Amino acid sequence: MSVFHNFFKVQSDRRPTFDDVTEQVEEIFSKSGVQNGILVVFSQHTTCSVLVQEASDDKNYWGTDLLMQDLVNVLESIIPTCRTEGQYLHPGPKHIEAAAGRDELPSWSLNTDAHLRSVILGRSVTIPVEDGKLVLGEFGRIYFADFDQVRARERFVRVQIVGE
Repeated sequence: MSVFHNFFKVQSDRRPTFDDVTEQVEEIFSKSGVQNGILVVFSQHTTCSVLVQEASDDKNYWGTDLLMQDLVNVLESIIPTCRTEGQYLHPGPKHIEAAAGRDELPSWSLNTDAHLRSVILGRSVTIPVEDGKLVLGEFGRIYFADFDQVRARERFVRVQIVGE
């Protein structure tokens, strides 16, 4: 049994972003040499998620797949975007003080909605590997979602493959 690990970067924006990372994951997978096992795609960022979903053939004016925009709309109805301090219990005064010690702006902590959305959707997916292929189904695509709307950032997408 072998274990193979790699990562790549994506750039977020100041709105929920969904990067179709299927090709990058498949490229890493092809270098692993694994024929049978499991592949994990993971976000180390607590305001991001990884999910498998069908690609939408249509996009909105921001370039977001319509199916992903539908997801944002549903999440907005149950977890409204954090627009001002006090809307959620987090961030509290201790968190703001700790953030200031890291040279962060207080407004950067107004991302409670992103943390909650990430918890609901999860930060990783596990994909079976059979006969040298990812088992994604006919329409399955791998998306890296960043729900943090307070600032654009470079994010890391981690891939680990275990198998033989």
